[in-house]
Amino acid sequence: MNSRLSVAAVSAVSLVALMGGTTVATAQESDPAPKSCDGVRLTGELPAPAPGQAVSGQITIGPDCEPELGSVRRGPASDRPARTAATATTTATTAAATAAGHQLRGWNEMYDCCNIRMTGLYTVSSWDTADGRVTTAGTTATQQWNREPWDAGWSLTSQTAKDDCATDCAEVNSEAHADFSYQGVFDPTGDWYDNTHHSYVQLKADGTASCRFDVELRHTFVGWNWRYGCE
Repeated sequence: MNSRLSVAAVSAVSLVALMGGTTVATAQESDPAPKSCDGVRLTGELPAPAPGQAVSGQITIGPDCEPELGSVRRGPASDRPARTAATATTTATTAAATAAGHQLRGWNEMYDCCNIRMTGLYTVSSWDTADGRVTTAGTTATQQWNREPWDAGWSLTSQTAKDDCATDCAEVNSEAHADFSYQGVFDPTGDWYDNTHHSYVQLKADGTASCRFDVELRHTFVGWNWRYGCE
């Protein structure tokens, strides 16, 4: 992960950009070892699509180390990457036992410049409704991360998930968090890269829902791209 960015010290800068319902905020910092870009926090918010449909977004770290916003994409749920679909399908078995009626799957993934998924946070929410209320609801979260053959690479360091209500609710707000560290061929110290994923889901009594995602990266690299969505 060698960057051509050659800066001894960079003053603090902030950027806010809006495109396709996505907000991006970055913070430049000094780069003592210019092998990667500076830290960044990316945020995406999406309305839940109709059953059988998927909505997703993508943000890529460009050649100048600035986030490049892609447009929000909509299409059949089957258009999702196979690995993400497999993860959601496995998790759905557990979630379906919690509540029936409506279901929402979310993904929040970070890929490197070679299209290798480094870290990912996935949620499956199920809820039932009656008489203008959410009668039962539950969200499960899973995490995935990439390991290198020599017992190195990304590691899950912490994870949490919670629902603010589970039975007889006006609405349900669920959130999941996962923090990943990296120590391997691109950084043997383990001090440079760290990805923290956040996923938020709101489940409503009328059967609709919304999903919001955040990812915080201690450092990035040109070509890294963040993919998020729900179905």
